[in-house]
Amino acid sequence: MTARLTSAMLVSALVRRVGAEGGNAVVVAKGDATAGSILLICLDKGVRTAFRERLLGVDGGYGWAEVGPKPDADYEEVESWLSRRRARDPDLWIVELDIPNAERFAAETSGDD
Repeated sequence: MTARLTSAMLVSALVRRVGAEGGNAVVVAKGDATAGSILLICLDKGVRTAFRERLLGVDGGYGWAEVGPKPDADYEEVESWLSRRRARDPDLWIVELDIPNAERFAAETSGDD
């Protein structure tokens, strides 16, 4: 078994890297520090572009999958979906990234290579 970074370390690295690149990252909800799932709300200049979740693949590696409502969904729909997700998985991290091409940025920072 290969050693993997904890969820808290990955989120911390992602937040720091986004900040260093001139973007903004906010931890909306903290999850389990060791193995909590990570859900990203991706934005570009305040406009939602995607929701991505770090999921374990059949090959044992992690990747980012598109999840949730459409990026242009209204506030109530998004908040309802996020509330249901947290209710089902209280260990879930929710992180908002406001930086151009946040999806690629997250993949580069995830440490899953």
